Amino acid sequence: MMAPDHLDVLIVGAGLSGIGAACQLRRHRPDKTFAVLEARDEVGGTWDLFRYPGVRSDSDMFTLGYSFAPWRAPKAIAEGATILDYLRRTAEEYDVTRHIRLGHRVVRADWDSRQGRWTVLVRRPDTADPITFTCAFLYACTGYYRYDAGHTPHFAGQDRFTGRIVHPQHWPVDLDLRDRRVVVIGSGATAVTLVPALARQAAEVTMLQRSPTYVLALSARDGFADALRRRLPARLAHPLIRWKNLLGVTLTYQFSRWAPGLMRRLLRRGVARRLPAGYDVDRHFRPRYDPWDQRLCVDPDGEFFATLAEGRARVVTDTIEGFTATGIRLTSGTELPAEVVVTATGLDLLALGGITLRVDGVEVDLAQTVAYKGMMLSGVPNFALTLGYTNASWTLKADLVAEYVCRLLRHLERTGTQVVTPSAPPDDRRAPLIGLSSGYVRRGIERLPRQGHRAPWRAHQNYLRDLLLLRFGRLTDPGVRFSRVDSAPRRSVDA
Repeated sequence: MMAPDHLDVLIVGAGLSGIGAACQLRRHRPDKTFAVLEARDEVGGTWDLFRYPGVRSDSDMFTLGYSFAPWRAPKAIAEGATILDYLRRTAEEYDVTRHIRLGHRVVRADWDSRQGRWTVLVRRPDTADPITFTCAFLYACTGYYRYDAGHTPHFAGQDRFTGRIVHPQHWPVDLDLRDRRVVVIGSGATAVTLVPALARQAAEVTMLQRSPTYVLALSARDGFADALRRRLPARLAHPLIRWKNLLGVTLTYQFSRWAPGLMRRLLRRGVARRLPAGYDVDRHFRPRYDPWDQRLCVDPDGEFFATLAEGRARVVTDTIEGFTATGIRLTSGTELPAEVVVTATGLDLLALGGITLRVDGVEVDLAQTVAYKGMMLSGVPNFALTLGYTNASWTLKADLVAEYVCRLLRHLERTGTQVVTPSAPPDDRRAPLIGLSSGYVRRGIERLPRQGHRAPWRAHQNYLRDLLLLRFGRLTDPGVRFSRVDSAPRRSVDA
């Protein structure tokens, strides 16, 4: 299908955020023309990309799912294939699928103040010549990590290793683990997911971690949700379940920040109860940081701990000296034999999917911009991006951002203005946009926009505050300027 000459809204990314944004446009602004550009050949984003054994959500699906599309599957912590099916069905239900252009990688977007529009340069694998779209509003739903490669540090001597090294982000379809010895390097959510899944196939599984992570065992099913769904129709049950879960997550996070020592003890007690007497819990499951300095890892139905307790896998806490031909030598002098090494070593941050933004010919340095309400950038007109929560389900914030964009479009139409441009805060105090201390955040945070120290330039990572700000708050405030195209000045990006 040929691209239209001009669109009201151009959405970049057909994953959880992009499909949700398109559905919200269909719900709230059905008069607006739009398209969704997806660089990959399938929709689904993360949930189509990650295909490693056991891949599943790390949040409950009643909040990771959309507010307008009730989650109906039995499990609250669901497998990747079930989530992907949910995304595809939702896109069909809201007539979004036909607006998605697969294999369209956005390379650059240029804002022209005289015309009041973006010109978006797109490359496709099936043609050597780039194509262009123009739009009044550009909406980036690309997430914040690289899809083409994960983070894989180079280990000394790994070229000598005669086995196979695999990154979970690109799981080989031909990988046979039967009767193999497997070492999983990592301690985060991916490693905790992989270990029990691999233990069902491999002869021996070892999770090798440099330092521990907090792991919390939760039921994969939500008993409250099951009971409510048996008694009420989905339209009534879904919002009640969603609010129960988001309040529970919010209270847990706030309690962790208010009383980190007590939360540490509660988490440790939960781990100790699931492991055999005498297990060295403090060595393997006592992190050096406070709860929620990094995300908690969820263990559905305690399967990870059960795998360790039954001896089908083990955890080793040590550092790597180097690879040998047949395994990994640790700093302690121990050698872990391995035929397959899985590097669950994290992600690489990539802002806006690698898109270059230019405003009136001046390239935007993202690191010099300030995020307005956690979703727009100072000095960049008619642009929004989705950055979900780090302490709760991503989609809680994505839903609010999509609703806010719809409110902005309505306001522009009602006021006869065409351009909305955030401004940087008047003071120079800046902070990282993401507050986690996780390795993938530390490695790439300097490439992301910054935030100010107070609203509307502060991202609070708090759904209740954002609900008031984005759904019910004023659209006009000192942090943003609305203008007409004929009065929009040509200017460089302010910082």
